[in-house]
Amino acid sequence: MEMRIPSELVDSLRPVTVVVGHYGAGKTNFAVNLAIDLKRAGYDVTLIDVDVVNPYFRASEQEDLLGQYGVNLVAPVFSKTGTSLDVPSLTGRISPTIRDAHEGSYVIIDAGGDDVGATALGRYALDIASKDYAMLYVANAFRNLVQDPMDALENLYEIQEASHLKATAIVNNSHLKGSTTDETVHEGVEYAKRLSSVMGLPLVCTTIPANLEVQGIASSYPVQPFVKNPWE
Repeated sequence: MEMRIPSELVDSLRPVTVVVGHYGAGKTNFAVNLAIDLKRAGYDVTLIDVDVVNPYFRASEQEDLLGQYGVNLVAPVFSKTGTSLDVPSLTGRISPTIRDAHEGSYVIIDAGGDDVGATALGRYALDIASKDYAMLYVANAFRNLVQDPMDALENLYEIQEASHLKATAIVNNSHLKGSTTDETVHEGVEYAKRLSSVMGLPLVCTTIPANLEVQGIASSYPVQPFVKNPWE
C-alpha cells in the first residue's frame, strides 16, 4: 500500500517512537494519524497512551477507531469510563510492550503534555533508552505559551528533564483547526524553521488538514481531525 507519510518523517521513526510537546499542540491527533497510516502501510503498530494527566484528548478515546484499522492500543486502566472523574493508572503492559519492540514494527508512545505529563513517561525511560528510539517534539505556532520559539525550547528542556529522554526531531503541527488556511500553514512553517534552528533538531514534517490543498510545503503530511473537542 502507498505510504502517505513523507519520507523524512518515516526516516526519523524508530521501533519505539515517543510523541511529546506542549499540551494542546495536537500530539494525540498526530500520534493517532501516524499509527493508522503506518498500519495501512503494512506495519505492526501499537499505540501506548501514557497520558494520565489530561482527562480529554487521550489516545484511549480513539480505541474503536484504532481497532477498526488493526492498531493495538495499550491504554491506562479505567480510561474507558469517559469522564474526568476517573483516575487512570498506568497498566503493567507498557514495559513488556516497549521491551518487545523490534525492527519492522512500531511502538508509538503518546505522552502527556509538558513536564507534568512527561513525568509519567519517565517511569519507562530505561526501557525506552535500551531500544532504538526516537522522540518527536510536536510544535504548534498558534498554541499559547509556546508561540515564542524560546518558550518552546524551555518547554522541551522541561520535558526532557522530566522524561530522562532526548528529543530527536520536530513535527510542525501548526494549525487553527477548521480555520486553518494556506496562510496559516505557511506561517507555521516559518515558525517551525526558527524552532529547528533554536533547538538544533531537524524538522521532519509539516502536517496539513487532509481537506486543505496547500502548495510548496516540504515534507507535508495530510492528517485527519480524529481527535476533537468534547463539544464537537
